[in-house]
Amino acid sequence: MTELIDTFEGFADSALARPRLTVAEVHTRHGEFIWKTLYRMGVRSPHLEDVYQEVFLVVHRRLDSYAGHCAITTWLFEVCFRVTAGYRRRAHFRREQLVPDAATVAYVAAPTPTPEREVEKRQAADRLQDILSSLNVEQRVVFTMFELEGLTCDQIGENIGVPVGTVYSRLHRARKAFLRALARQRARDARRES
Repeated sequence: MTELIDTFEGFADSALARPRLTVAEVHTRHGEFIWKTLYRMGVRSPHLEDVYQEVFLVVHRRLDSYAGHCAITTWLFEVCFRVTAGYRRRAHFRREQLVPDAATVAYVAAPTPTPEREVEKRQAADRLQDILSSLNVEQRVVFTMFELEGLTCDQIGENIGVPVGTVYSRLHRARKAFLRALARQRARDARRES
């Protein structure tokens, strides 16, 4: 029993002797981690900078409560999670978009979609889905993230956990496979029309 008490006291002494982190050190060491975490949690521009600052306000207020019982990144992730949850709860206040005054904008009637145009759009979407389905899963993920979602190769590598070089090679193969599948589909469409 005395060994257990001695071990606990040694742990407590080492924890108390450990220097405390400052907000500036957290920002320097973990700012990028916080930024990426907020982005992955769905905070987008133009609100990302504001939410990032809000995280550091919480860090400033609560850093003395961090006892070292877990990794600092785990604690920061929890702070990001809570701040992002608050951001999402307040999202209904940010839905308004400023538009020019109606008096200054000339009235232009939007073209009414015709049933034929709606069918064409649906068929194009189905063709795209067929082509994407012909790609293997690894190629499809990289292709859709890059070409359709607009992510960079670095971001894709981080998201799927592969080196950037692998992302580049998969994207290259996916583009070739996409073009081959598109050519096959166009040839089938041409045969049907003739």
